[in-house]
Amino acid sequence: MFYVKQIKDKNIYCSDLLENLEHFFTTRDLIVKENINIVSDFLNIKPENLLHPNQTHSDNIEIAKENQKEYKNTDALILKDKNIAIYLNFADCTPVILYDYKQNIGAIAHAGWRGTAQQIAPKTVHKMKNLYDSKPENILAVIGPCISFDCFETSDEAIKELSKTVSDTKGLFKGNYADLKRINERQLKEIGIKKIDICPFCTVKDNDKFFSYRKENATTLRHSAVIKLK
Repeated sequence: MFYVKQIKDKNIYCSDLLENLEHFFTTRDLIVKENINIVSDFLNIKPENLLHPNQTHSDNIEIAKENQKEYKNTDALILKDKNIAIYLNFADCTPVILYDYKQNIGAIAHAGWRGTAQQIAPKTVHKMKNLYDSKPENILAVIGPCISFDCFETSDEAIKELSKTVSDTKGLFKGNYADLKRINERQLKEIGIKKIDICPFCTVKDNDKFFSYRKENATTLRHSAVIKLK
């Protein structure tokens, strides 16, 4: 279940599924890029240790490292270091936070329709498994605010590509509409992740809280998903 908190009177949202991971989804109140000092103070880290990749709608996944500040063409970061924090930006695309509570390893994936079609969230799980022996049954997943089913109308080609990513497509598509939250959820369930919390907010319908690329005529403003290990 999602609940609201505040950083310096600015609203953020968290999931009670991730009580052992420092995490939040920012809102229009708190643009991370413009408030690096506020966010880093809240996380008790140096501003330069709040890391962010160059997102390009790819399926490229990197490991966040304290001595590496630049992550080109990267749409998921895995976090194993307690001295740093990571954030990714969104405005309709689907944020997916993953947390291996047994090994204290976190990740954020940026799953727009292209990232979802490329199965970036399951690929991030597989990388956690291959590198750190994470087990899907020990990974918690939280799907953040994004565009909702009845607001996401897309092309025939996008529907075709998205439908290939799950074995069971029931309830995920209606004509040229696709449910990105539930597609990501089903992708994760089909690889063995059992505990998943899904944000109820839609970036289009709840545009007073979050940014929407579609509704706001290709806005460059973004809300973020942020994590730091405890």
